[in-house]
Amino acid sequence: MRAEAYEYLPPEAKEIRETVFLKEQGFSEEYDEIDEIATHIILFEGDTAIATCRVFPGETPDSYILGRLAVSKECRGRGAGSRMLAEAEACIRKKGGNYLTLHSQLHAREFYEKAGYLAYGEIGYEESCPHIWMKKEL
Repeated sequence: MRAEAYEYLPPEAKEIRETVFLKEQGFSEEYDEIDEIATHIILFEGDTAIATCRVFPGETPDSYILGRLAVSKECRGRGAGSRMLAEAEACIRKKGGNYLTLHSQLHAREFYEKAGYLAYGEIGYEESCPHIWMKKEL
């Protein structure tokens, strides 16, 4: 597996996000202005894109926010999500970041906790889906 970072939304990332968030999970508001400022990371298995996420600056110069982490259905349960998260953390370290936050779907909370993220704040909703803020010091 290899990962590549892009400063624009590449078609491979768009396809994975459309499949996972729009078709599988039923969200309707997938794209926003953050896509224009984010670094998009794609994980490849051979020539096939299997996972993606985006990272963008947070409230302080050393903090970043991770969002839209998605893994193709056929690749789930094989470590692609953990690898994608590790690649995002490495990317943020290269940018000088020390802190990473994310707004996790509640069902994914345990995945992030296993990677060292701590939940904080109240549960909130995005398109009727419960989410929780999580953070990690890198």
